[in-house]
Amino acid sequence: MYEAGQRVALETTTDPHTRLRPGDEGTVRSCNPSLGQLRVSWDSGSSLSMLLDEGDSVVPLS
Repeated sequence: MYEAGQRVALETTTDPHTRLRPGDEGTVRSCNPSLGQLRVSWDSGSSLSMLLDEGDSVVPLS
């Protein structure tokens, strides 16, 4: 699925309190498929994890 060090861009998030916006970029720190959790270090300084099973989504950057 996703690997540590992979670059991603935010597509959507269900967190109403984040300042992240679609298109923001970050680096994957870890992925836990069994929990549907993707830990990302966002370039903006945020460390918000993506909850992939709850509506958050990112797209890989090439």
